[in-house]
Amino acid sequence: MSTETVLVVGAGQSGFQTAASLRDKGFTGQVVLIGDEPGVPYQRPPLSKAYLEGTAGDEQLRLRPEDFFAEKDIRLVPGRVAAVDRAAARVRLEDGTELAYDHLVLATGARNRTLPVPGADLEGVLMLRTRDDADRLRESLEAAKDVVVIGGGFIGLEFAAHAGRPVTVVEAQDRLLARVASPEISEFFAGHHREAGHTVLLGTGVTALHGEGRVESVELSDGRRLPADLVVVAVGVLPETTLAEQAGLDVANGVVVDEHLRTGDPRIFAIGDCASFPCVQAGSVTRLESVQNAVDQARSVAAAITGAPAPYDSLPWFWTDQTGAKLQIAGILAAADRTVVTGDREAGKFSVLSFRDDVLIAVESVNRPPDHIAARRLFTAEPHPAYADLAADSFDLKAHLKSRAA
Repeated sequence: MSTETVLVVGAGQSGFQTAASLRDKGFTGQVVLIGDEPGVPYQRPPLSKAYLEGTAGDEQLRLRPEDFFAEKDIRLVPGRVAAVDRAAARVRLEDGTELAYDHLVLATGARNRTLPVPGADLEGVLMLRTRDDADRLRESLEAAKDVVVIGGGFIGLEFAAHAGRPVTVVEAQDRLLARVASPEISEFFAGHHREAGHTVLLGTGVTALHGEGRVESVELSDGRRLPADLVVVAVGVLPETTLAEQAGLDVANGVVVDEHLRTGDPRIFAIGDCASFPCVQAGSVTRLESVQNAVDQARSVAAAITGAPAPYDSLPWFWTDQTGAKLQIAGILAAADRTVVTGDREAGKFSVLSFRDDVLIAVESVNRPPDHIAARRLFTAEPHPAYADLAADSFDLKAHLKSRAA
């Protein structure tokens, strides 16, 4: 029977999964999950979708019922960790509580980027990251007349799709989803949101928010002012690395870890949104913000702690649901130099295949789940499909998958 203690700092998706996976793998020592929000761990993706529009409640958000943690002997500790004493292998909470560890897992997630313009602190300027944020947004939406979303990434667009009314989306880049999607996908979603009644402004910055106590308008980089009594700021996130920095761990766009997700201190791991790791698919050190990455990295760390370490090499995949348009992405789009569109773009059922040096590196599928499933299967085998091979099969991923299996 193990007498070791694993402390997990952060009770989001990756932190919860670490605790659950340790028990699944037979770990019998102490598992302590420290979270800075009250209640049991919950999932964040529904906050900008079903929870926001009121079709899912607290029960649907919970990752597991409360009695799960008692049954699995996972100790939930509410509070925020103030410091890590690596020499003594202890953490100190803000209330002074100290906890010892044999293994420490940093699953501290990310925090929203703030909008660095005058007026960003006005009442009616909100962000979306936590359940409390979603509750405030739902309440504010009931009385809002003019809603402006700043940021055309996943969160901003999901909010727009599920707000239940027309909104204005302001994006500084020249296309939506510029950081995560191909131009073809960006163009489709811009049209999709405009058809839904939303105004989409591209290549447009925000220079100030105006109002007396409460926001009344948004000033744009071209001098225009948009009326607004509710502004949703969705301009991305930053990895939460404060604790790691204070502990003297290496940080560079996240907590730096090796292929086993260990930091420079062999007793400390970092996973999920806060971790900067060597990504096999990207061919570089990167940081990923996705449920898949959080879950798979947590399972990898649990395996390492229980004596079965292996390099982390899971295929990245992502998804977003925006009122009738479900986008699923398999792979990493970094430095793609050729794309092929297959399916019916006009009907909103198509996939974009992205290549680098004539090798398939990512597949983005809109309302084409079979393509997404086929892509994930193709990417788990070597070699990855080549442009010429897929062209021979008319870029039909299912047909290509069958031809490889024959």
